[in-house]
Amino acid sequence: MRALLKFSNAVDWLNTQIGKYVIWLILASTVISGVNAVVRKVFNMSSNAYLEVQWYFFAASFLIAAGYTLLNNEHVRIDVISSRLSKRGQVWIDIIGFSFFLTPICLVVLWYGIPFFLQGWQSGETSSNAGGLIRWPVYAMIPIGFTLLMLQGWSELIKRIAFLNGLIDDPSLKREEKTAEEELAEAIRRLAASKAKAG
Repeated sequence: MRALLKFSNAVDWLNTQIGKYVIWLILASTVISGVNAVVRKVFNMSSNAYLEVQWYFFAASFLIAAGYTLLNNEHVRIDVISSRLSKRGQVWIDIIGFSFFLTPICLVVLWYGIPFFLQGWQSGETSSNAGGLIRWPVYAMIPIGFTLLMLQGWSELIKRIAFLNGLIDDPSLKREEKTAEEELAEAIRRLAASKAKAG
């Protein structure tokens, strides 16, 4: 079980690192959207490439961060039944869900998604829109995203089994960590306080 928990910790670390940086894709998409709108209105010119790269970035952030979202227990859940069960009952629902629903669905998507990506890569498929981009980079997000999601599902499965065996604390509890915004606000408050003392 120790080896499995080490694997789980490694997957958690990987998805945490990815989650920290993938959010910048949303910022990039927003900036490109804003610049494209200004250029289109001011200079009356645009390109489909700008529109497509926006949804490439959004698709990448959505797919690649799926594992990170699962790690932080932020996926949409329907707790009407499970909220009435004991903690052990809730954990068993998670175990069944990760084993018989999440893993098979991820495997099916990978079964079809990897050849789909390879075909687009080998053919050099490009968008049918004028000035459009090549397609394979966004196709690559499908196997990458679902691989990370499946690995995180296995990590969560391992943690649930370890919890039932009394080896770790409840893994379904959210960690009380400060968000990046909260850390920034705290740093600004500290800086303002130190300036006030110095002045």
